[in-house]
Amino acid sequence: MSASAIAEAKRWYLQRISAMVLALCVLVHLAVMIYAVRGGLSAAEILGRTRGSWSFGAFYGVFVLACAVHVPVGMANIAREWWGVGARPALWGARVFGLLLLFTGLRAVWAVVIGGEVP
Repeated sequence: MSASAIAEAKRWYLQRISAMVLALCVLVHLAVMIYAVRGGLSAAEILGRTRGSWSFGAFYGVFVLACAVHVPVGMANIAREWWGVGARPALWGARVFGLLLLFTGLRAVWAVVIGGEVP
């Protein structure tokens, strides 16, 4: 088996495993949102409850990490199959996009849990 086939198989597994994590995270996120809205919580009250909550930060950190793993694999496939981009540029572009997702997502989690600007 060639090195590129092994790398492709690893990306396939990473995308499937991250999809499982994302499915669970989305279900929990939706349940929490429904609970908060039905409880009549305002945005300010929700932020008040999330400030300093390390469990909230850990959960959404995992959510962000799963997105940052899952999305680039799909983006690279779309770039190759739909747009005709070469394999190597598609992978590098997807990796850069994944790092952007990771950075902005973790920054948002930081802002909601810690509050204010990221140092």
